[in-house]
Amino acid sequence: MKKIFETVGVKNLTVRNRLVRSATWEGIANPDGGVTEEAYEIYAELAKGGIGAIITGFTSVALHDYYFDGMMRLCDDSLIPQYRRLVDVIHTENCPVITQLALGAYYREVNGRYMQVEPDDMMVEEIQTIIQQFVAAAIRAERAGFDGVQIHAAHFFFLSRFISPAVNHRSDGYGGEVENRSRILLEIMRGIREAAPSLHISIKINCNDFTYGGLDEGGCLAVCKLMDQDGIDSIEVSGNGTSVSGIKAHVNEGYFVSSAARIAKAVSCPVIVVGGFRSLDTMESVLNQTRIELISLSRPLLREPDLPLKMERDAKYISKCVSCNTCYSTPSHKCIFTRRDMA
Repeated sequence: MKKIFETVGVKNLTVRNRLVRSATWEGIANPDGGVTEEAYEIYAELAKGGIGAIITGFTSVALHDYYFDGMMRLCDDSLIPQYRRLVDVIHTENCPVITQLALGAYYREVNGRYMQVEPDDMMVEEIQTIIQQFVAAAIRAERAGFDGVQIHAAHFFFLSRFISPAVNHRSDGYGGEVENRSRILLEIMRGIREAAPSLHISIKINCNDFTYGGLDEGGCLAVCKLMDQDGIDSIEVSGNGTSVSGIKAHVNEGYFVSSAARIAKAVSCPVIVVGGFRSLDTMESVLNQTRIELISLSRPLLREPDLPLKMERDAKYISKCVSCNTCYSTPSHKCIFTRRDMA
């Protein structure tokens, strides 16, 4: 029987329990992508809170990625010391850390200005540049001491859009059938594996784009099988419209579980599922009724960074997160109730 609070080994990682902090947007990085003091404090608090492993927030692989303000970046060697300090802060608590490598959108320089370009309009050389940007960022992550990287192919950011049939209508080797649309992911993974072999390589993917003509569960399963056959170390299952409101313990937790369970049954690598978990018994039920290996949390840890410790001490403890989603409109995406408590 699988228990949340037991040590688990996955490739290149040992985690003290089966809870993972899912990558959560903070939006507080310096303009160059450097780490702020507030970010160090956020991650120190999370690591002290008993989580098994941490996946850091959206970290762009490119300097000229203007999708968000406040993005962390691993696009330049000069940033490595700041990220090494971040890793050290987390490792002090015996907690492994994975950085989520991502691209909000691709921007092409045109007459001194950067213009967003969709997959259909990209040259093959530009696709290759993006692949190399991911690999270079992974090398920097390894040099900074990260235990792994997560390829962000969810939530309709660049890679998610690239693999979606609703967006990618290319007719070359990077478009059309799912094998071609997935080629960019496979080439990124292979490049990272060759250049930074010590890293755990994960991928985050939509089980469904929930948009007309988009990636559906069958398409997601096909992508996951390809990644698994090529040696991905873990898959985190999410979906568009991730933050469902009105989640109640023992009522509507784990809204991506059914899709994640089908994927876990079809692949050999560990599957992680995110999406609306609030109680320990529900999470352990998911682990023992499916082949899912790990549970990831986001919003509950904004409300209570020490939620894992509370659950370990009291198996009946329920997350205080009320799924109001007000955190998305607060500075650094802090829980509104936590901010009130600090006022």
